[in-house]
Amino acid sequence: MEHVTEDHRAVSAAVLVSLGTAGVFEALTLLATQDKTVRAASPWGDDPYDVVVSLTQFTVPMLALVIVLRMLAWRAPGGTDRARQTVRAVAAMVTLVGLTVVSEWAAVIAGVPAPVPGAWTSVLIGGLVAHSILTAVSAVLLVQWRRRQGPSGRWRYDWLDDALFVCRRIPVLRRWAGPDTAVWVRRHAMAVFVTLSTLAAAAVTGAQAVGEDWTDPLLIAWFLIVAATSDLAFCVISNAVAGFIARPPRTRPRRIAEVSVVAGCIAISAATAFRDALWPVFGAGPLTSVPAVASLTLGAGLATSVVTATLLRACFPRDPSR
Repeated sequence: MEHVTEDHRAVSAAVLVSLGTAGVFEALTLLATQDKTVRAASPWGDDPYDVVVSLTQFTVPMLALVIVLRMLAWRAPGGTDRARQTVRAVAAMVTLVGLTVVSEWAAVIAGVPAPVPGAWTSVLIGGLVAHSILTAVSAVLLVQWRRRQGPSGRWRYDWLDDALFVCRRIPVLRRWAGPDTAVWVRRHAMAVFVTLSTLAAAAVTGAQAVGEDWTDPLLIAWFLIVAATSDLAFCVISNAVAGFIARPPRTRPRRIAEVSVVAGCIAISAATAFRDALWPVFGAGPLTSVPAVASLTLGAGLATSVVTATLLRACFPRDPSR
């Protein structure tokens, strides 16, 4: 009993400190990206640094939200699985914050000048120091908790079980929270991820188009694809890490297809971040044309997917005995 209580306290400390870190990170990130005056003073306001910030300013709060919501079912069956999965989700969230911290420090160390340097530049760097320290503390707590745990076996419960557990206690949602719903979601997890990613990307694209007064349909469509593919990669990878939805076994061709798609999605984000550095390899002059940007970034994603699928088929051939 004493071990269980101590373990619960360790989990609670790691989760709460990490959520606090995410809150500070999000507040500073929104300040640096949404206020035009502050953004003009940001050393990391341009790509490739801005691509990382743009991704994590949405994915970090999404993870924080599902972690907080899961606490509503903390006393439901499956406490051991829940603790491990929640800490893994927290670790993914802290990793995203850490990657952003590294990206922002890279901009500072590289001496990237702010478009309009001033007092806000010092404020942003001070904030970067603060959430760097918080990120380090969160990482230490997570590592300490992980070292105390033994190897984890196959999970019997997942986040979907907890979501249905909560929904069954809400009259309006009770009729949709049956076993058939869980079976359907697990069988169609990839379709669920694609749908959620597209909806989230549509909301972000709409806000961006309105905020920046975009009127070019090709620019809007390209941004929608980039946002949707980055969200899809985030959904699939975070699900593999934290076990949001325990998926049934999939066929070899389907696994290869999914891995290839995710690799292509990551390549699109990477090519978007480093498009100015990549463009001289394929073209001449500055990269200012939307069709050129779309061709470069989406072409990189398509090529990566094809190469990944080819390599996976070659390295992991089908078992001839089956």
